[in-house]
Amino acid sequence: MAGTISMYDLVIVGHGVAGLAAAVSAAELVPAAQIAVLERTPEAASGGNTRYSPANMRMRSVNEILPGFVDDMMTISGVDGDRAYFEKLADQAPQAVQWLERQGVQFHAMDYFLKSWPNRIQPVGKGAAIIETLQRSARAKGIQLVYECRAKQLHLGKEGATIEAADGRRFIAKSVVLASGGFQGNPDLLHTYFGTGAESLRPISPGTRWNTGDGIQMALNNGAAVNGNWNGMHSEIIDPRSDMPAPLVLVYPYGIVVNRNGKRFVDEGAGLVHDTWEQLSRTIHFNAPGQSAWVVCDSRLSEVEGYEAAIRTDIPPLTADTVSGLAVQMKVPEQALLDTISSYNAACDTDVSLFSAGRLDGLATGPHLEPPKSNWARPLNSPPYLAFPLAAAIVYTFGGLATDTEARVLTQQGAIPNLYAAGEITGHFHDTAPNAVAVLRALVFGRIAGLNAMSSK
Repeated sequence: MAGTISMYDLVIVGHGVAGLAAAVSAAELVPAAQIAVLERTPEAASGGNTRYSPANMRMRSVNEILPGFVDDMMTISGVDGDRAYFEKLADQAPQAVQWLERQGVQFHAMDYFLKSWPNRIQPVGKGAAIIETLQRSARAKGIQLVYECRAKQLHLGKEGATIEAADGRRFIAKSVVLASGGFQGNPDLLHTYFGTGAESLRPISPGTRWNTGDGIQMALNNGAAVNGNWNGMHSEIIDPRSDMPAPLVLVYPYGIVVNRNGKRFVDEGAGLVHDTWEQLSRTIHFNAPGQSAWVVCDSRLSEVEGYEAAIRTDIPPLTADTVSGLAVQMKVPEQALLDTISSYNAACDTDVSLFSAGRLDGLATGPHLEPPKSNWARPLNSPPYLAFPLAAAIVYTFGGLATDTEARVLTQQGAIPNLYAAGEITGHFHDTAPNAVAVLRALVFGRIAGLNAMSSK
């Protein structure tokens, strides 16, 4: 295989939803086109982040994006947000999701414990269903899925492009779509952009570690401009005891978070989970002793409707009838944890009738507790007590390639002919990751990239 040369109309680098959507859409537009998808992993491991994602989509139904979508994206993105990009996403989302339905993916309303969230939809079978459905569709259309092929170099010319793989294979194409993810699986780049300790961030899933920024670097070597916050990442709170993908523990708003010294160090009720999980995970990883923490709750956690959906780990919590007994199991100083809970309980209002798990209820601690708890502050005094360990896991990075609304890769002077990109490899995310958007935007702009790559011929 080494040294072989193959020629195609379109070569796509990356096998997540963006890459597969590009391939299948291109083949539908031009059925006779020669298309290849290069994937660095073995077939069984393919699919990147998408395979392990819940793939929630910020839509009311397959026919309708949520009202206010663009304004929400701009608020989340801050001053650097690209309104035209999000307007294109909102406009094309229903069409793209309906197309995915026609491929064979079914959708239902997602079930999440924060019942006051706006609607989201989710594929039946989650992200894995998207990957497996599009794989079948690609094969049926004659698209070549080339596994264990790590693209390393891209050479652009007037007549097209040449991609060189790590094993020496060369692929010549009229157009190229880069869809190989961010750099969350590259410890050196994590250290460079996030500082000391970032290199030890745990990948949220097995698919995450394959995203090492190769596609980004290939484009940068050809003059591509960058976009997004290169110091930004989406990270989540997990149970470090578990080996399963995404063993999330998201019940921290309904208890207290303590470090291994038994001390509180964050406002657990600063906002709804999707507004606080990134900051909390980064605080734990970069500021907490041992890069770890604990969430401590009491038996009233079970009164929160649907709380089980916020606990994705396969390992049960530590439990005890007393705080002292729990401290022993947690291996934190017993008196410190007793004092922390005592101080917290004293700062809570004894009237907990305002407690409402699904919204910002304003049930806050008194003025003398530091740090405060701004919502859901009810005393921990109903044994048995329970505790989950907490750690950070990285999902994806925000920094990536600059692209326009047609998924064309940009330089400072304009678009690079016949080079497109979609998904996490692109920028466009800045302050905070918008909830239930990552897979949706990869789908939408993956389709746009594939269609444009073919229609430009």
